[in-house]
Amino acid sequence: MAEAADFQGMNTSPARRRLRRTASLIFGAPLLAGLVCGPAASTAHAAERAITAEDATGSRTVDVSLTTMTPVAPEKDDTITISGTLVNKGKQTITEPELDLRVGQRLTSRSSIDRASERTGYAPGLDGPPVGGKYTLKIPQLVPGISRDFTLSVLADELDLSDDGVYQLGVSLSGRTADTRYERVLGIERTFLPWQPEAMEKKTQLTYLWPLISSTHLTSESGSDEQQTPVFENESLAAELAPGGRLDQLVTLGDDLPVTWVIDPDLLATVDAMTRNYEVKSGDSTVKGKHQAVAKRWLTALEAAVQESKVIALPFADPDLASLAHRGKNVSGSLSHLQPATEVAETTVETILHVKPSVDFAWPVDGAIDSSIVDVATSGGAHKVLARSDSLRDTLDYTPTAARPIGGGTTAVVTDARLSTAFEGDMVRADSSALAVQTFAAQSLAVSLERPEDQRSIVVAPQRMPTAAQAQSMSRALHALDGRRWTQPQDLTAAAAAKPDPDAHTIVPGSSQYPSELRKQELPVKAFQDIRATQTVLDSFKVILTAPHRVVTPFGRAIDREMSTSWRGQGAAALSYRTAVSDNLVGLTEEVRLIEKSDVTLSGRSATIPVTVQNKLLQGVDHLVLRLRSESATRLNLDDDNPIAEQPIVVDGGHSQSVKFDANANANGPVQMTAQLYTADGKPYGLPMTFTVKVSEITPTVMLVIAGGVLLLVLAGVRMYTQRKRAAARESAAEADSFGEAEDAKRAENTTAVPTGGADGGDGSDPEQPSDPTPDTGTESGDPSGAGEKVDR
Repeated sequence: MAEAADFQGMNTSPARRRLRRTASLIFGAPLLAGLVCGPAASTAHAAERAITAEDATGSRTVDVSLTTMTPVAPEKDDTITISGTLVNKGKQTITEPELDLRVGQRLTSRSSIDRASERTGYAPGLDGPPVGGKYTLKIPQLVPGISRDFTLSVLADELDLSDDGVYQLGVSLSGRTADTRYERVLGIERTFLPWQPEAMEKKTQLTYLWPLISSTHLTSESGSDEQQTPVFENESLAAELAPGGRLDQLVTLGDDLPVTWVIDPDLLATVDAMTRNYEVKSGDSTVKGKHQAVAKRWLTALEAAVQESKVIALPFADPDLASLAHRGKNVSGSLSHLQPATEVAETTVETILHVKPSVDFAWPVDGAIDSSIVDVATSGGAHKVLARSDSLRDTLDYTPTAARPIGGGTTAVVTDARLSTAFEGDMVRADSSALAVQTFAAQSLAVSLERPEDQRSIVVAPQRMPTAAQAQSMSRALHALDGRRWTQPQDLTAAAAAKPDPDAHTIVPGSSQYPSELRKQELPVKAFQDIRATQTVLDSFKVILTAPHRVVTPFGRAIDREMSTSWRGQGAAALSYRTAVSDNLVGLTEEVRLIEKSDVTLSGRSATIPVTVQNKLLQGVDHLVLRLRSESATRLNLDDDNPIAEQPIVVDGGHSQSVKFDANANANGPVQMTAQLYTADGKPYGLPMTFTVKVSEITPTVMLVIAGGVLLLVLAGVRMYTQRKRAAARESAAEADSFGEAEDAKRAENTTAVPTGGADGGDGSDPEQPSDPTPDTGTESGDPSGAGEKVDR
């Protein structure tokens, strides 16, 4: 069958086909290739292009490389110009070399184009005779190992191309060497000439997807400030956004093309974060990012480019549908991420680009599908799945319309495998790019000529992350079709709604038919188990936060990134990212914790036990319960003789709260206590904290000792009071005595003795002696204390 041949040719990669050709630049120093590729590119393709001197014989002696052909799809009045490079790979000098243009047979099918691209060496019957005459280019002799550039020009109308179709166009070098006396073809290279000078009545509707997808750049970390400054792994995204970078080229080129944009909203969110303050990891710390201007310029250019185009938004972070279907669906909760990722995708694109995207399409890796992948895709809300024709194969001798129903209300939009893989090679090489562009144009014309009476719709889905050089080649190929002689542009939504071909294959392959090479690159089951564990921690954490969005949004999106298709083939990097996300989240949860307590001694039958909760987050926590449990209820109970007591917890950001529990002792001895925080739904939060309470019961003996001690204190106080009173009395008496003595002395000076009675004064006293003063009485004495003061003395 022709279709069987089509698939055989289709499965041969462009790189392998180039390997089979004679082209080689490694032993020479071709000027043009050096300017285009640079040393790194030349080294990378040494093995592909190299031939030994022993192999360089016959038509493989000279390496002919075709670096440009303009126009790609000529009209009758056009001049076809072909430029390239020659390198003599043999050991002998080539004399009288001539370059000729050869038009081969018209290729009548897509599979015949595939077979023609695989041929090497010169085949007289297939390569056709030289155009000859004035179009033969004579050049100086070719010395071994030396390269020489050339340019050939010919009027398209003079090629005698009678029928519309695809022709093989070759450039051959003929000449003589020392060991041959006759001229022969010593090198040839071929390309394709799509010839359709007049517009077709029914043009093929062509949908070309233009993907804007990148790998993960944002970490789950944020700055320690209130603004939650995003942290980037490195500045590699800035290089992609800068002028000339991969993403810059995709936006610049796509702005001028009739394409359908397929965008990963994670890329938009990441670039949007870069337009403001951001930080970049640098060892164990971070430094300020400095490419805000680059990010703003790119977003502005993208917003302008998509305004008049159709935009398809993939689920946030472009989840790997095949990995979910084959590895993740058996891990509970894995599929639950798809629907939220789709909802976030629509909001993100609409907010940043101000266009409403379609979120109804799923795009498995390389368009490879099986029944389980379709089931997973539809569970996320998609009703249209982008499959590729080498996955959902047909047995027809023509290319059917892309859209076809596959059951359950789901439409498979089958992309063309040949056209979708046309630019997967190294497009940095000018000859590779030129051949890819010509092949793409030829294949698209071949599709239109298969059934020119029927208008069909075909879809092209290139690689997810084309390089800048690949994007440039894709752009040149699409511009070559701008004349709309056999194709006309169509957006993806319209292509999906096109009337299906009733003869097209609609049976989805089983899981066993999924390509083994792609299966090897899938995320392991362990990845989805890690994702589930992180989600469980997040679910428990968010219920206690007063501003949960500050945590749920960044970590929810980080979990989406853990399932990204971009991790394929990067198992170690994917594991490292998942570990970092988990560690960052656990670190945040540990900011709310119980402060460790030392052992407590409890003397008495009742007391309070304090437990402290610390919150080092920037936001408050609520809906937490602190539960304290006594492990020995016979010795110590809490709150109304219960072994367990609990209290609600509310702690502001950056604060601590001490919670007191009433305790009642029943017996002496140590009692282990366990404090644990719980969420409002009864799930433990954080680690439990244990400490010991030493209970010492109060006995009658102890009470007697305490009473004796109190009595001694009272007696000591009485004694101190008495002593202080006596001291004060003595001081007062001393002052009174001094005053009395002074008064007596004063009286003695002022008093004269008067005798009374007989000759001796009537009282028998000596008249020389002074009379006895008035005796002291209690009422007349100057001593306020009277006789008592004397007695005390």
